[in-house]
Amino acid sequence: MVHTLEADGIQLNFGLNRILSDIYLKCETGKITGLLGRNGQGKSCLMNVMLGALKASSNSVRFDSNVIRDVGKRPDLLLYLPQHNFIPKQLKVKQVLADFRLSYAEFENRFPEFGEKLDLKVSHLSGGQWRTLEIYIIVKKPSLFAMLDEPFTHLNPIQIDKMKEFLQEEKANKGFLITDHMYQHLLDISDTVYLLKDGRTHLTKTVQDLDDLGYVRL
Repeated sequence: MVHTLEADGIQLNFGLNRILSDIYLKCETGKITGLLGRNGQGKSCLMNVMLGALKASSNSVRFDSNVIRDVGKRPDLLLYLPQHNFIPKQLKVKQVLADFRLSYAEFENRFPEFGEKLDLKVSHLSGGQWRTLEIYIIVKKPSLFAMLDEPFTHLNPIQIDKMKEFLQEEKANKGFLITDHMYQHLLDISDTVYLLKDGRTHLTKTVQDLDDLGYVRL
């Protein structure tokens, strides 16, 4: 069964500045939905409104056409990877996986570079390894959908390629809404792409659409 996550009618103001005004996006399980936009356009704000962590003057977030309030209290429906690190640096990798009830062996099999690092504290990992661990947790923890905010940040090119492959495999288990400034990587893996510009979302189908909207220059 295909499940849907829809968000629309979202209006968000900071003082006299309107950040979001005409939003609609739709995500489906089994697919990756990309969200592009320049700095300051409100991508993270939109995700936090959908999660319920940021209050908007109006909004509608629906799962399978049912309006859900306080989505942040429903991790079975939606999980969120923030831009900043959320795993405390003093914890050991093995402890983190155990806390989230995830298999050490499965993690090591998917990312062999961690084979000798399970007993290390997170603070002893590289920035890319720390980020890989966090993405893995959000992706593998059971939920219908996951939002990933700048997942490729701190990853080196080899790690990015592995993560893109991982996300494409895992979309069979949930739907993803992903935003990242490395737009080409996002275009490579996304089934649907929205561009957030001037407070509005624009459904795009080709790179030419992104050029027409002024996001890229061909």
